[in-house]
Amino acid sequence: MTTVQSPPVPPTAIRPKVVARTGLYAVLAANAAVVTLFAVQAGFASNALVVIGRFTGLYAALLMAFQLLLVARLPWLDRRIGMDRLTNWHRWTGFGLLWTLVGHVVFITFGYAQSSSMDPVSQLVDLAETVEGVFRAVVALGLILVIGGVSARWARRRLAYETWHFIHLYAYVAVVLAFTHQVAAGTTFTTSSAATTYWYTLWGVALGSVLLGRLGLPLWRNQRHQLRVEAVVPESDNVVSVYITGRDLDRLPARAGQFFLWRFLTKDRWWQANPFSLSAAPDGRTLRLTAKAAGDGSAGLRHLKPGTRVFAEGPYGAFTAMHRTRPEAVLVAGGVGVTPIRALLEELHGHAVVIYRVGSDRDAVLYDELRDLAHLKGAELHLVTGPPVPDRLAPGELLRLVPDIADRDVFLCGPPPMMNAVLGSLRALDVPRTQIHFERFSLAG
Repeated sequence: MTTVQSPPVPPTAIRPKVVARTGLYAVLAANAAVVTLFAVQAGFASNALVVIGRFTGLYAALLMAFQLLLVARLPWLDRRIGMDRLTNWHRWTGFGLLWTLVGHVVFITFGYAQSSSMDPVSQLVDLAETVEGVFRAVVALGLILVIGGVSARWARRRLAYETWHFIHLYAYVAVVLAFTHQVAAGTTFTTSSAATTYWYTLWGVALGSVLLGRLGLPLWRNQRHQLRVEAVVPESDNVVSVYITGRDLDRLPARAGQFFLWRFLTKDRWWQANPFSLSAAPDGRTLRLTAKAAGDGSAGLRHLKPGTRVFAEGPYGAFTAMHRTRPEAVLVAGGVGVTPIRALLEELHGHAVVIYRVGSDRDAVLYDELRDLAHLKGAELHLVTGPPVPDRLAPGELLRLVPDIADRDVFLCGPPPMMNAVLGSLRALDVPRTQIHFERFSLAG
């Protein structure tokens, strides 16, 4: 198998994640400054509440555009930050957007009510009936409130992913309504040709990024590569590997540790998109995913027939050797989280220690492959078995297995409880955060 070896780690390299994160902050801050400048140039109303309402409305529009950029799945950002972190930032930005929109409506309504002597409810109804675009803004706010409600943790846990995702699609309707409201009623939008050009450019880039990253690029890649199931291989009673083939796979920019959103185009599965990591480093000829039967999507994989068409979105994720900071590494896997770890071991250079945590020997999926690969790469492999208590990956145990762990990169993948426990152990051992690499793959769907 031919794999691409990751290059040596430059000791003074600027980390890609730092560059991307700093760039995003800088873009947001620069645009906030531009928005403020245009608002000041447009002049102030005599009513202070109206002034505050206009500013909150402008910042809400900026946050809405930034939200779109965060979930556009642009490859440059995704490879450097990771879909899980971008999604988390999107969630928190969404709550900021919600409060700025509420502030915009409240301040504008109370400001005009103060001038007209109407009560706030009557004033809002009057604005919706008499001012072009205000009714659309009220509908957009209602949609954002619903989306914000279902995004709260207590609600998200009670909703099926498909239901949550369907409701979330109304955010795009809210974006269009908010934009048309800004065009119709926004004084700052039309205060100068520069302001008008700026806002059209901002919304064009935001919406264009979504169309490119979530629609255009996946369609183009799938048309180019024509992916199909080549073989389905059971690994155990409840784990299966699926081999995917296609055209020009050597030109698909996938790396070990990344994942795709896979759709298998059968009559009963085409509408399901499941995130599965690559369980082998891409070799330019085939892609492989390995999944445990944890739900309807993964359980049905063993029934796929060779030749089945595949629509794959990706590759996604920053869980790659691109983010290495040290020449040596520790790879910690739990359960079926071994799949991206096994792929990473195949690609990494330098000495590696692999720690595989499972309940019992029979749960060690792909262990034979991992053992042979570790032998080939000169890596150490530790299979850690037993119940969760006592914690077999406690700080003392990790230090016993890897005495120099604080001087290595640590790549971690597994079930959330296991990952949280290991992250706690790494903090106790003073492993620098820049050397710890993980992704919450459950957020990627």
